[in-house]
Amino acid sequence: MKPTSISHAEHYVWGDACDGWHLLKRDDLSVIQERIPAGAGEVMHYHTSSRQFFYILEGAASLRIEDRAFQLQTGDSLEVPPRVPHQIRNDSIRDLAILVISMPPSHGDRVNVETA
Repeated sequence: MKPTSISHAEHYVWGDACDGWHLLKRDDLSVIQERIPAGAGEVMHYHTSSRQFFYILEGAASLRIEDRAFQLQTGDSLEVPPRVPHQIRNDSIRDLAILVISMPPSHGDRVNVETA
């Protein structure tokens, strides 16, 4: 066991210059801190097995779940069950920082509903 942070966690880039850091990467649980720059985000997708929990660390997020749109601010959170189409975006002018907690991990469990 040891403390971790984005300064030394495993890093990856996704989408249009978005960053992800694996703060916890286990077979049964994933905790990722993500940075989504202004105007960037994901396409609508779902996960076949993974349940996800989004927590806004800093900034404002637009989270679309099926046909509902949620505007989340710093400190807000929302759960997305498996097989439910969703999309997170940063429509603001500042970077968005979020935690994405997935059980089981969502990598390799994604099905895009629409293309970018």
